[in-house]
Amino acid sequence: MRALIALVAILLALWAQWLPVPTESVFANEWLRDRFVRWHASAEPESRIAVIDIDEASLAAIGPWPWPRGRLAELMENLLGYYRVKGVALDMVLPEPADPGGDARLAALSQHGPVVMAQAFDYVARPLPLRVGKLSAGKPASGMPGIVSGTGFIANHPGLAQARLTGNIGFVPDEDGAIRRLPLLTLFEGKEYATLSLALFDCCAVGAHGKPGGGFRRVPFQRDWSAYMVIKAADILNLRLPETAIAGRLVLVGSSSLGLTDRVATPLTSYTSGVMVHAALLSSLLDEQAGKAPPAWPGRWIAAVFSILAALATVYAFPRFSALSNVAVLGGTALAWLALAYWISPHDADFSTTGPLASLLFLLLVAVPFDWQVSQWKSRRLLDTLRHYVAPEVVDELLRSDLNDPLAPRQGSVTTLIADMEGYTGQVERLSMEDAAQLTRDFLDCLTRPVLEKHGTLDKYTGDGLVAFWGAPLPIADHADLALDAALEIVAEVRRFSAARQQAGKPPLRVRIGIESGIAMAGDFGTSFRSIYTAVGDSVNVASRLEELARDLPYDIVVGPETAALAQRHRCKPLGEVLLRGKEKPTSLYTLEATEVDLQ
Repeated sequence: MRALIALVAILLALWAQWLPVPTESVFANEWLRDRFVRWHASAEPESRIAVIDIDEASLAAIGPWPWPRGRLAELMENLLGYYRVKGVALDMVLPEPADPGGDARLAALSQHGPVVMAQAFDYVARPLPLRVGKLSAGKPASGMPGIVSGTGFIANHPGLAQARLTGNIGFVPDEDGAIRRLPLLTLFEGKEYATLSLALFDCCAVGAHGKPGGGFRRVPFQRDWSAYMVIKAADILNLRLPETAIAGRLVLVGSSSLGLTDRVATPLTSYTSGVMVHAALLSSLLDEQAGKAPPAWPGRWIAAVFSILAALATVYAFPRFSALSNVAVLGGTALAWLALAYWISPHDADFSTTGPLASLLFLLLVAVPFDWQVSQWKSRRLLDTLRHYVAPEVVDELLRSDLNDPLAPRQGSVTTLIADMEGYTGQVERLSMEDAAQLTRDFLDCLTRPVLEKHGTLDKYTGDGLVAFWGAPLPIADHADLALDAALEIVAEVRRFSAARQQAGKPPLRVRIGIESGIAMAGDFGTSFRSIYTAVGDSVNVASRLEELARDLPYDIVVGPETAALAQRHRCKPLGEVLLRGKEKPTSLYTLEATEVDLQ
């Protein structure tokens, strides 16, 4: 099941990288990538580009919009003549003719100078396609795959249609309204048209860039808006800047005026002039030409490998850690991916930043609860196993005690009971294997049931007998009396079982019990290979010696001196003293009064 969960997590990550994903995932991916763009954006000044802004201050100083075409022509002439810029792109479409002299000057500039005029393609299928103005500067279709097809256009009026260079300023915003991509080339009626920044680059940049590729291109936005030199149009018209201020630069003319409504949202800011998007793309083209663009990395494959390793690590780690630790592991893995995605983002425009996060979220929602359920199932199974050795009431009390480790070794006063069948070998040697096994099970039932009913802890079975103790894992004030209670019930159970056997013509049975109390260490003992919950101490050894001694005495129950001293509800009869094996001094022996045994 864990392998299946890991496989689904891996497939989810791969799906996010190579297949279409839901809109919500796209939003999440772009939201995260936008943050990376902002954090990476450099404030180093962009010295190759200048933006001329027809802003509110320029409109107030020169006059309201629309300006006469002669004023636009004067702006372009000042840039090319007085300021000696390398090339100018006009980020606005002029679909209607205006003053003839101004239009003629603009037409001459567009035909003979390094000037890029603008036209805007539409990419939405409409019942009545847009057809405004006259397209210009188209090139025969190259057959390059993936080029975006336009459905309509708004172009300049026919008087400007002879422009040598024209750039597309149409775009398709993402579903959240932000501009993140521009179509480098647009295919319309068998011709290709470059976007504005690419047209300016082809016109005036030194050196060729090669084929730009088809389709929409993600704008890197490698520089913060503060890195670009933005100049008021009024300052250019009035020649207020030093003559060399922008010499040799590529210039984009646009507007941030609210009245011209050329305001868009971008990853850098939610509100900026549309010309700045073209400035950002032009800057990235210049970086590529100069070899300054970040090298390409296989971001999708890096994300896929990361997700695979994370899923495999989950399969290994989750069964070995707690649910809280697993959540912490996933959180740390998510942070590691965010750090890695941050470094990949400038090198790959297409990989999904949130794909591995979706995979980790799936593991959080599915794998963590699954392993928690498995852990709970194992705990319940362990408790069920524990109930075979400890009375259910003791298990419940252990759970209520809220101990960090209730089975950790602890020293305390306990009473140990050891019992086995007298003459076991002689009883089973004449029986078949099945009958011998059944006799052993039935006899152990007679021993076990009273121990658990009297809240004892079953230490272990010893073939035909058992070891049990009272006072651990929870301390019990009357542990000696409870052990004696259990001993009496064991004797009674064995007698009833023996009587039933005798009626069936089988030999009788007798149980031998040794009981002693004292300080012992009780807890989970063992090695890394195997452990057992048991009690160790001198009183345990004494109880074992007393059980061995019972074979030579006519008493089923032999009680040590410490148990006799602690007993409050039972009367013990002294049997004398004996030197037990391993003892330097004689040990007093006791048994229960005959009346108590007979009452059973």
